[in-house]
Amino acid sequence: MREGSLEAPTRHPLDWKSDAFYDKDELNKELERVFDICHGCRRCVSLCQSFPTLFDLVDESETMEVDGVDKKDYWKVVDHCYLCDLCYLTKCPYVPPHEWNLDFPHLMLRAKAVRHKDKKPGFRDTMLSSTDTVGKLAGIPIVVNVVNALNKNSTVRNIMDSQLGISKDAKLPAYHSRTLKKRYTQNVVQRITPGKNTTGKVAIFTTCYGNFNEPGLGEDLIKVLNHNSIEVKLLNADQCCGMPKLELGDLKAVEKQKEVNIPLMKAAINEGYDILALVPSCVLMFKQELPLMFPDDTDVTLVQKAIFDPFEYLMLRHKDTLLNTDFKNSLGTVSYHVACHQRVQRIGNKTRDLLKLIQGTEVKLIERCSGHDGTYAVKTEFRAASEKIARPVVNQIKRHEADHYGSDCPVAAQHLGKVLDNGSQPEHPISLLCKAYGI
Repeated sequence: MREGSLEAPTRHPLDWKSDAFYDKDELNKELERVFDICHGCRRCVSLCQSFPTLFDLVDESETMEVDGVDKKDYWKVVDHCYLCDLCYLTKCPYVPPHEWNLDFPHLMLRAKAVRHKDKKPGFRDTMLSSTDTVGKLAGIPIVVNVVNALNKNSTVRNIMDSQLGISKDAKLPAYHSRTLKKRYTQNVVQRITPGKNTTGKVAIFTTCYGNFNEPGLGEDLIKVLNHNSIEVKLLNADQCCGMPKLELGDLKAVEKQKEVNIPLMKAAINEGYDILALVPSCVLMFKQELPLMFPDDTDVTLVQKAIFDPFEYLMLRHKDTLLNTDFKNSLGTVSYHVACHQRVQRIGNKTRDLLKLIQGTEVKLIERCSGHDGTYAVKTEFRAASEKIARPVVNQIKRHEADHYGSDCPVAAQHLGKVLDNGSQPEHPISLLCKAYGI
């Protein structure tokens, strides 16, 4: 039996439509097998709260082994997994092709799917994962002002905490009636220059967050693309990428959203457009999760190859000497948090690489989880754990004493700003790029 593996990790397709996938006895057997391997290794103890929870359960059991843990307590481990994927891609030595075939995140996803099929989620979890619906309702003119005011009211937040389980300490995003889609009309570039791996035409998947909560980030992305003579349009009639429903284990809802988004993206690709999305989790959904859920769908594969992280795309343009590097302003020192769902895209630190091209700019990298992770940090029962995970990142930001700090994941950045609690505001790297360009 090999101790670890030097081979590149591979991923098996998710067999989520089979009856065996939802067999509770088989699920428990696999949970016990994997938990026993994790107990013997303990390399992932610092990544998230799932592993300390598991190890405490083992250490406090009568046998001090996994067989002494009540299987009902397995769910305590499952609930703390927010599918960041870092254990799989950065720590675990037993992932496939190793013979132990350990895929902790997708085992947790399977458990969530089994629970979802057996018991539908409550109001809070349904609401938090229904990002399109909430965004459209909260963004109605006049209503939007009421929603934003209530989300800042301490009395209302205390009620939300006690009655709904939405933490009073979490920063809830603001909503906008003038969404990104309402603000923008397509531009046409007179001369489109394709690169080796890019077309020079971009269709932006706005994401729920980018459309309803921080449309200014999308506007900054468009400015940067236009400044680089890249034609831009927005995808319309698209839906949520599916990541919130995936984290809930609602795989059928993910499929419904995929059936709307993939044809729209395919049509744009056939018109010569590449696809970009600002939120790393959304990009990862199309690069990894949907291809693993639908391995035989050629349209999903087409989108997988044509969707990019913005800085990945810009650095591909730079590789072909097509990036505008006429920067007007230095950024000084940037404390930059690398988002988990960007790290696991296996594209390298493209944001860092681009920011380093700016004269007089130093980038200090932070490669640890922020602890926000979708809706995890918003839930009352997980708030303390999310802040605990964030503190090492916040401590690094403090030590850097940088001119700017931020992350490619806007919700991670807002969470870090909340935990930092010094009156400062995070800045998205795409907005920093606007400053460097002077646009």
